[in-house]
Amino acid sequence: MIVLLALLIKSHAPPTMLHVARASNASFDIRLVQPPGEGPLVPLAPLAEALGGRVQRDGLWIVLATAGGNFRFLPGTPVVEYGSTVRGLAGVSRARGDSLDVPLAFVAEVLADPRRQAWSWSPATAVLSEGAAPIPLTIRPSRTTVATDQRSRSPSGFRRSHLVTIDPGHGGTDPGNPGMFFPRGLREKDVTLAVGLLVRDELVQRGVKVRMTRTTDTLINLGQRAPRFCQTDCDLFVSIHVNSLNPRPGYTAVRGFETYFLSEARSADAARVARMENDAVRYDTPGADSTPVGGLDFMLKDLQNGAMLRQSQEAAALIQTYLSEVHDGTDQGVKQAGFAVLNTARRPSVLVEMGYATNRDDAALMTSPDGQRKLAANIARAIITYLRQNEAETIDSSGDAGP
Repeated sequence: MIVLLALLIKSHAPPTMLHVARASNASFDIRLVQPPGEGPLVPLAPLAEALGGRVQRDGLWIVLATAGGNFRFLPGTPVVEYGSTVRGLAGVSRARGDSLDVPLAFVAEVLADPRRQAWSWSPATAVLSEGAAPIPLTIRPSRTTVATDQRSRSPSGFRRSHLVTIDPGHGGTDPGNPGMFFPRGLREKDVTLAVGLLVRDELVQRGVKVRMTRTTDTLINLGQRAPRFCQTDCDLFVSIHVNSLNPRPGYTAVRGFETYFLSEARSADAARVARMENDAVRYDTPGADSTPVGGLDFMLKDLQNGAMLRQSQEAAALIQTYLSEVHDGTDQGVKQAGFAVLNTARRPSVLVEMGYATNRDDAALMTSPDGQRKLAANIARAIITYLRQNEAETIDSSGDAGP
């Protein structure tokens, strides 16, 4: 009886080794990492060697580059990206010194995805074999991991529902900047609405609820956009804009993108952009939805240990990282400034300047259908990553891994 009990316990214990069998008959044994309270993790460097690939860094991301494609991990988040796919994992990737450990679920569910027909996985023996299996095999979560069952998650693997507010800048009687190099008749308000709607569509497809401040050419008072459309149920407020410069020597050569979060401006250029966007307050109409814009302390006094400011900065950094993949202009970085549209926000909030309407190349990117799709898709990817990252931190701090 004791022997039988020992065998049963052993059969349900998580594996300690990953075995990789290549079609060339080469084989590799990789010792798994078992953090307390988590599922097994696979050290990425020996996994890359076993797959005939390599590990490289791309900004905040760690990339596993293989002949079958590149897999991107953001340390501290339960997400992997490959191609245009974003997939949630039952566990987060963990940085360990200069190395990265990734969830065993990546091996079982992504590398061995039957649709890829590149690898097959045997959960009974913890063997990853090169080539498709005759019968697709999947890992069945044990009692200790049932709370992260993919069936309880959204299409992007979220453990709970998320709501994001997208704010296409300007609108109605407020045209924004005139769009020096935009096609005739097109102004900033038109471009921000087009991209904003595309961002919405991308997020909805990935299981995120979206609230738009506007979906048509209408005016929404500046001071009401954040408090009216991004309340306590909202995870993030993202305002989308187009930059421009006043005439000066060489001004049409300046191009690039930047993302702001609310704080005192730290440069003359950041203050200039804030003044330009805040000038839209003159279009606000008095009435029930009109709220005066207060000083910076209106929001800053409510920050809990700087958490909202930190989260806003994290979201801005991710948007910059993702936009750099599709924008060939200058990465102007993450900046701070006192934007009126962010000043009344009570939730994490950022403002994106997608490019300069006063630059011919930026204008072409922001007004072409392909350029708008690329910008929107990568803003959405950044938001997804931010939500995952924030969700993982919340779960780590609360100890609750449930949906």
